Amino acid sequence: MADHRLEYEILGNSAQTVEIILDPGETVIAEAGAMNYMTGSIRFETRMGDGSESGVLGKLWGMGKRMLTGESLFMTHFTNGGKTVQRVGFAAPYPGSVVAVDLQQVGGRLICQKDSFLCAAHGTRIGITFNKRIGAGFFGGEGFILQELEGKGLAFLHAGGTVIRKELNNETLRLDTGCLVGFTDGIDYSIALAGGLKSMLFGGEGILLATLKGTGTVWIQSLPFSRLAERVYESTFKAREEIRADDSK
Repeated sequence: MADHRLEYEILGNSAQTVEIILDPGETVIAEAGAMNYMTGSIRFETRMGDGSESGVLGKLWGMGKRMLTGESLFMTHFTNGGKTVQRVGFAAPYPGSVVAVDLQQVGGRLICQKDSFLCAAHGTRIGITFNKRIGAGFFGGEGFILQELEGKGLAFLHAGGTVIRKELNNETLRLDTGCLVGFTDGIDYSIALAGGLKSMLFGGEGILLATLKGTGTVWIQSLPFSRLAERVYESTFKAREEIRADDSK
């Protein structure tokens, strides 16, 4: 299955959309529900997985992998069925940035958190990889299972807030576990204590931090959805308590 070389445009600032430009016959694959709009000659088909599995056992294994990551069992294939250039737009369900990664330029493989994948060139294989360290599995925020993208074409990731790209050259980077978007081969991912007991309990940075070591690229998000949801919940809970206090007077 050959990779298609996609043209694209990233639109917007704080809540970005990626618009894929498809030549006649070109296809892009995306998570179910990620599509925002498409022009008239785009036809779409929902398939089980990324379409790379062959045979009954292969399809069942693909289903199992996506169930483990908590993703939909299905992906949607969007194909330009017309004779002129057509466009299809994709966006995540919360504000943030879209990152384009050329898999061929990063060695053909990218590891990312399970909910960051948005869409990719046809031919991209979307699987799972297990973190080797059990501590990362239980406490890493992203779980024991991370998503693995393999191929030679473009893949698009979504991240909350601003995306920061770090190039490590046999270096170490520590970050909040929820702020990790993805990383390339050559990076070792583990979980370590944030510091002493006092820092862990009262520092406000959590008990554990992700540690990335090696040579490669790391993408970081400034506002993970989990952090945003927590702040919204806290504000809503506080407002309800204030209303109840006023009503009781």
